[in-house]
Amino acid sequence: MNNTRDIRVVVAIDFGTTFSGFAYSNKINPETITNDTVMVRKLKYRFFLRIITFRLFLLNMIFNNRPEQTGVFKTNTVLAYDDNLQLVAWGYPALAQEPPKKKKLQTKPRKPVELFKLHLANVKDDDKPPLPPGLDPRKAITDYLHEMNKLVSETLNSRWPGIRYPQQVRFVLSVPSEWHHDAKAIMRECMFNAGYLENRQSENLEFTTEPEAAAVYCMKSLTEHHLSAGSSFMIVDCGGGTVDLTTRTLLPGMKLSEITERSGDLCGSSYVDREFLRFLGRKLGYAAMKKLKENHYGQMQYLVQQFCSRVKFSFNGNPNEFSTKELDIERVCPALMEYVTGHAKEQMEEADWLIELDFLNVKEMFDPVVNKIIDLITKQLASTERRCSAMFLVGGFSESQYLQQQIRRQFMNQVPIIAVPKHPIAAIERGALEYGLNMEIVQTRVLKFCYGVEVSAKWEKGDPPERRTPSGRIFKFHRLALRGVEVAVDQKFYYTAGPVVPNQTDMTFNIFITPDNNAKYCDEDGMKMLGKMKIDLPDPQRGKNRLVEFTLTFGTMEVKATAINKRTGQIYESSFILEF
Repeated sequence: MNNTRDIRVVVAIDFGTTFSGFAYSNKINPETITNDTVMVRKLKYRFFLRIITFRLFLLNMIFNNRPEQTGVFKTNTVLAYDDNLQLVAWGYPALAQEPPKKKKLQTKPRKPVELFKLHLANVKDDDKPPLPPGLDPRKAITDYLHEMNKLVSETLNSRWPGIRYPQQVRFVLSVPSEWHHDAKAIMRECMFNAGYLENRQSENLEFTTEPEAAAVYCMKSLTEHHLSAGSSFMIVDCGGGTVDLTTRTLLPGMKLSEITERSGDLCGSSYVDREFLRFLGRKLGYAAMKKLKENHYGQMQYLVQQFCSRVKFSFNGNPNEFSTKELDIERVCPALMEYVTGHAKEQMEEADWLIELDFLNVKEMFDPVVNKIIDLITKQLASTERRCSAMFLVGGFSESQYLQQQIRRQFMNQVPIIAVPKHPIAAIERGALEYGLNMEIVQTRVLKFCYGVEVSAKWEKGDPPERRTPSGRIFKFHRLALRGVEVAVDQKFYYTAGPVVPNQTDMTFNIFITPDNNAKYCDEDGMKMLGKMKIDLPDPQRGKNRLVEFTLTFGTMEVKATAINKRTGQIYESSFILEF
């Protein structure tokens, strides 16, 4: 185990679907440097800027008509590979560039890879973004984190040359609320392979959910709105891929408790881009768009960039302020022209390959995504009887004026304050950093699953006959902690067990989670094994009189299983990633 008492620096990593960044601070002097302090650094890619929160030049281009965004940057969660799947670029330089105007200038296209974080989400394979043949999503994630690790290491070593990296660094990784423990286990493995951890089980890595990190960040904004201890507030984290929600109550001493289950779905800003591509499919033919995606993914990506910078980011839902936009397919995506056939080709040739995007077209791209977010908020508000005093919108998509307008229109009579805090794009990494510096800031969480163990009970009349074992017993799910229960950090749940047969020499606790509080058996739908723990049972001559006290303790981000032999006092412990 690592000596976590020797942690000198905390680094918070926001590995996002479309943009990523990090923040850092020294524990001795935990200052927060504002985004007004920007230091240009010429690394391998000249586009990168280093500030206390890692940003990128691209967003300055995107929001160049909004001066308040100056200095707020992240780098794109994008990779580019050659034909041998060797990484050639990451971040903004990996994005597809404008197609060359002269054929002689054309070079062999690289293989840009984006949205690969979605491969860890619980979505159908058909809905997952494409990866080059032979590229595993774990390799893509590791490659990206590895390149970021180079920058993190160089940044910290330039600031504090005496720091032993990574031994004296605590990393806090924020993840979507709907991720299961297997996705978090993959991220731990990727962090290790990328060089952040000395071993796979390193205690230098902590997890927090993206909405929880955002809640910690927004907590400081409560006093600006004259909210005090006892006030409840909701965080709506609108990212590129996911939208996550959590409702918290401010406790005395600037602590937080959770009062509802976290919720979320895949309805971030990238799904507006998907609606744009579907619009093109209806206009140019789905077969043409499919071939473009398969053969010229880089040009399709550049086409989406053009839509975002010229249309998506400035759309505010006011038809009086919207002017119809034109996209020149021949200039921004010439490869698409060779795949368009039939009547669609005739229409496009007549229109000089110009596609018009009017107000209704764009609104129809936003509305399915925005309506899904509104539905999530509605359900989150309905999940508690406590009054929600404020709602904070964070994440890159929260900058959308249309999204803000629709949320305010829908909920202004239920929630008195609906606000976007300063630097909403930085909310996650800054909040994760605050959490890493003071992990006691979160006092309670609401369990998203029911936790329990598999037990061997005596079969009784009324039990399913087909489940009766030859020895007259039945395996059942024994509930320990129920879904929806608010638990304090380090709260314990107990269960006492004993040997089934007198000469038993060991015992195994199979720990399961399920979304169903009424589950009876461990093979039901939705049931997942969290882990198992095997212990010794000495002194078989004592028969069944050898009791073991089994305990689940819910820590900050892990659940610890403990088994104590009540006769000998021998203790067994094992930790599993908490399904938070």
